[in-house]
Amino acid sequence: MFEGFDIVALGATIPILTHPELGHMDLTVANMTFVSTVSLVGVGVGAALIGPIADRFGRRLPLLACVALFSVFTLIFPLMPNWELMGLVRFVAGLGLGGCMPVAVSIMQESAPQGRRAHASTVTMTGYHAGAVLASLGALAVHTDWHLLFYAGGALGLLSLPFMAWKLPETHPAAARAGAAAAHTPAYRLRDLFTDGRARITVGLWTGAFMGLLLVYGLNTWLPKLMEKAGYNISSSLVMLFVLNVGAIIGLLVGGRVADSRGVKGTILVWFGAAAVLLALLSIRISSELGLNAVILVTGVFVFSAQVLVYGFVGYLYPRDMIATGMGFTSGVGRLGAIVGPWVTGSLVNAGLGYPFGFYFFALVAVLGFIAVLFIPKPRANTAAALHAEVEAQARGEAPAHASAQPEGAGPEARAGQP
Repeated sequence: MFEGFDIVALGATIPILTHPELGHMDLTVANMTFVSTVSLVGVGVGAALIGPIADRFGRRLPLLACVALFSVFTLIFPLMPNWELMGLVRFVAGLGLGGCMPVAVSIMQESAPQGRRAHASTVTMTGYHAGAVLASLGALAVHTDWHLLFYAGGALGLLSLPFMAWKLPETHPAAARAGAAAAHTPAYRLRDLFTDGRARITVGLWTGAFMGLLLVYGLNTWLPKLMEKAGYNISSSLVMLFVLNVGAIIGLLVGGRVADSRGVKGTILVWFGAAAVLLALLSIRISSELGLNAVILVTGVFVFSAQVLVYGFVGYLYPRDMIATGMGFTSGVGRLGAIVGPWVTGSLVNAGLGYPFGFYFFALVAVLGFIAVLFIPKPRANTAAALHAEVEAQARGEAPAHASAQPEGAGPEARAGQP
């Protein structure tokens, strides 16, 4: 929720900060482009760094520390006297913000009943869109008093800390054990994601996450402008983004359940494939405004949840005590897509090629996401029921630990190397 609020809050304040009459410290579009970009870089770095930390020290304390870091630096952002310090503060806030999501999704996956890991991921990510809607409504309310948005976001984060400290469980299997054993929790590193037959898994997940977040941030940033270039008479871009995010919430709630019950890999392939078709369809002018909004709604259903289902796939592919490391690096690489998407789309718009080539570009990215997931070996436990049965068998000593992380047909060499 904090991330969705933060991204939309900054996006809503940029037009005010760069307005020639209402502007703040004579900030330019170039200044705020730097501030917004360095913020996303911080989010990516934070997401990549948090995984090994959470695997070593548990999920609970790192998540609380990330929320505190993000909240404090969000509060002081409006107080910065120049764009350079604004960028620095946004970068540090991004470090905390980027660490929140991978740990939160890991906690949800590890505490989900009967192995419903994909559904746990999608439910968690609905908070992003709830935060985006809340920030949109807040921006309409405060208008030129832009600083109130950041004070509210930082204050909400700090106020949530006592409740989180009270209710948040420790789901990491080693950190949850009392005594000295927790101190000897193995610290997984980047190279561990490429050993014991996990190279294809890691490359596929990273590529899928990159393509998914490229679509999410590219569309959220440039969809209204692309539609304007297409000649549509749309009164408010906020309404269009609202429709897109409503579709996203629907897709997140449905996609996770389908993935857990029917198979997570097949579901992601269908979702990326449908996204490619729908994005290509938007390159064709639709005369009916109702029909246009319907297509945008369904596009949101598939585009946003396809990206989140990649995160859900992490819980099916890596050993349980490696999930946070895998999630952190997958999220960190995906964040590069969040930077590249708006930049490439903006370049197309500036070159006068936004419509229809922007949608051709998005459709191609969805196809590449499809190919990346197709490249990932199918896990032996591909549904929630199969994963739950395997975990139960492991607990009884009837199945090898981490068998679900091995692709079908994996040889004894890969299985023997499991940590």
